[in-house]
Amino acid sequence: MKVKGYLFAILSAISYGLIPLFVLPIKTANFSMDVTLAYRFVISALFILALLIYKKEPLSIKRSELLVLVTLGVLFALSSEFLFMAYDYLSAGIASTILFVYPLFVAITMAVFFGEKISKPMAVSLIVTLGGIFVLSARNGMFDINYTGLLVALTSAVCYALYIVLVNKSKVGASGFKLAFYSMLFSGGFYLVKALLLKESLLLPDTKMLLNITVFGFSTSVISITALVYAIKLIGSTTTSIMGALEPVVAVAISVMLFHEAFTFRLATGIVLILCGVIINILAEQKSQQISSQEILEPQNILT
Repeated sequence: MKVKGYLFAILSAISYGLIPLFVLPIKTANFSMDVTLAYRFVISALFILALLIYKKEPLSIKRSELLVLVTLGVLFALSSEFLFMAYDYLSAGIASTILFVYPLFVAITMAVFFGEKISKPMAVSLIVTLGGIFVLSARNGMFDINYTGLLVALTSAVCYALYIVLVNKSKVGASGFKLAFYSMLFSGGFYLVKALLLKESLLLPDTKMLLNITVFGFSTSVISITALVYAIKLIGSTTTSIMGALEPVVAVAISVMLFHEAFTFRLATGIVLILCGVIINILAEQKSQQISSQEILEPQNILT
């Protein structure tokens, strides 16, 4: 069963890492990203809806959960918005790698707003990750990166971190698939409203574009989310998160092989440092959770 869990985690990471493969050609064609993402998320939601119907899972939600689900959808949409904006300033590989620092923003948010302590391993993780960003940004001892692109990519990571924190703290009574369905649905709604406000045409130029967007949504959203849910069930969230390190690796590989990004020693070193920093943070969080569980169970063991 664990082997199957690892395979699902790898599939989820690789499929999400394919985003540059679809986004960069659409940007090159100068087609509206707002319209593209509206279709992407709505089509993805329809695929997941079909899965929910197949699983005979009800779609009903509590009225108190509606605002939370809308907020989740907006945060998910904003994370995509800022990531794709970052592609205009940075290479897809670097932007995708910077996005992967989101677990650190989760830890920082939990410390600042919910009183969780920043442990020594977490501090080390932060230093290593910042070191990785510095290596990506520095050349000859000087910062040599588009500061706007760096800020935009970090904002994407912050939005995704807030999405995760809200999922954990809101305790919405919905399965992973139902949560994904409403996140995609409201993300699509966000981009639809944005496109209408900007008076962008919702018409697609041809069936080829519709097919490309459908494959885009199915590959990077439906497969990724479905595989992620099964991976978490089989091997747990921590191991699945660590396997997620493949996401920026795949994005970098696509950028290098298909879009001719130079694969330099600096790029490789920065990526490795960021991945190591994030993995240290994930392992430290897992250990902290295990200690908390033991502290809860110890009084019960004494009584028995």
